[in-house]
Amino acid sequence: MALNSGSVTAEELSFADALQQARLHAPQIVQQQANLFGATAAQRAADALPDPKAFVGVDNLPINGADRFNLTRDFMTMQKIGVMQDIPNRAKRMARAEAAQARIDEAAADLRLTESVVTRETAVAWLNRYFLGRQLSLFVDLEQENRLWAGVVQSQLTAGKGLMADALLPQQEVISLANRRDDLERDIRKADAVLERWLGRFGKFAPVGEPPAFTLNPDTLRQHVEHHPDLNRFTPLANLAQAELHEAQAAKKPDWGVELAYQQRGPGYSNMVSVQVSADLPLFTHSRQDPLIAAKQQALAEVDAEREAMLREHVAALEADLADYKALTRQRDRLQQEAAPLAQRKADLLLAAYQAGRAELGLVLTARRESQALRFQIIELTAQQQQLAARLHYLYTPDPEIAP
Repeated sequence: MALNSGSVTAEELSFADALQQARLHAPQIVQQQANLFGATAAQRAADALPDPKAFVGVDNLPINGADRFNLTRDFMTMQKIGVMQDIPNRAKRMARAEAAQARIDEAAADLRLTESVVTRETAVAWLNRYFLGRQLSLFVDLEQENRLWAGVVQSQLTAGKGLMADALLPQQEVISLANRRDDLERDIRKADAVLERWLGRFGKFAPVGEPPAFTLNPDTLRQHVEHHPDLNRFTPLANLAQAELHEAQAAKKPDWGVELAYQQRGPGYSNMVSVQVSADLPLFTHSRQDPLIAAKQQALAEVDAEREAMLREHVAALEADLADYKALTRQRDRLQQEAAPLAQRKADLLLAAYQAGRAELGLVLTARRESQALRFQIIELTAQQQQLAARLHYLYTPDPEIAP
C-alpha cells in the first residue's frame, strides 16, 4: 500500500522504478551523454591532416622601365596558381589521436560518475520519502491510543477519581499530535520536492512496496574503495596529460609542407610547374620546446598527486561512514529490542497505577510521550542507517545493479 501525505493524490512508484526513471530522464545524464557523443564524433578529425591551402600570385613583376607592371612582356614574369599541404610529423599526429581517445574515456568516466550520483541521490531521496511515510502511518495508531486513553481518563473522573484538570490533558495531547503531524507533512512535501529534482514529472508519487534491505560488508567496501567513481576519472585524465606530453615532445621533430604551383608566362614563353618541399627547423629547443615539455611533465605529476590525495580522502570518508553505520545499527537495535519494550511496559504500568489511584496522570502522559518518541526515533535511525548504506552501496559495489 502506498504511503501518501494525504494532501495530494500521487502516482505510485517502487524503489526500482524510481531508479530506472531517474537514469532515463535525469538531465545531468543526458548532458554527459551528449558530451560523450561529441568527444566520439571529434575523434576522427584528431589526427587528420590540416586542410590544404590554395594560393594565387605573380612572380617577378617589373616595377619600373618600359615593362613595368606588365604581366606578359618580361620572360621572368609568371602568374601562378597552386596548392600547399602542411604535414605534421607522425609522432605529433599519434599524440593528437591519443588525446582524442583520452577525451572519450574522460567523457565516459564523467557519464559513469553522473549515473552513480543520480542513482545514489535518487535512492536516498526515495528512502527518505518512504521512511517519512512510515512515520506518518504511526499517527493512525497514536490517535487511536489517545482516544482510548481519553476514555480511561473520563472513566476515572466519572468514578470520582483524579482531578478535573486531568480532562484537559487528552485534549492537549490531540493538539500536540496535530502539530507533529503538520511538521511531518511539511517534511514530506520537502522530500517530494527533492525527488522531483531527480525524477522530473515522476517526482510526484507515493512510494509503493518495500525498499531493498541494504547491508554492508566493510571488508568488501575497503577492497573496492579505489573504484570510487571520482577516482575512475583519473585514468583518462592521466592518459590525456600523457598524450599532451607526447605532443610537446613531438614538437622537437620537424613538420613538413608540400607546395605545387602552375606558372603562366607571356606569349612566346613556356609555362612552368613548380614543386616545393619545406620543413620546420626546431633549432632552439632550449627556449621553445623544452619549457613546454617540462610544463606537461609537471601536469602529469599533478594528476597523479591529485588522485593520491583524493584516494586518501575517500579512504578516510569510508572509515567515518562505516563508523556511523555501525553506531546507527547498534542504536537502532538497542532501541528496538530493549528501550521501546521497556518504555511501553512503563507506560502500561503507570496507566494501571493511575486507574488504581496510585499515580498522577502527568506521569502517565510523560511515559506515553517517551514511548511514542522511541517509536519515531527507531524509524528515524533506520532511515539514516539505510540511506547511508545505500550511498555506500552505490559508491563502492563493483556492480550496483546487483541487489543489496
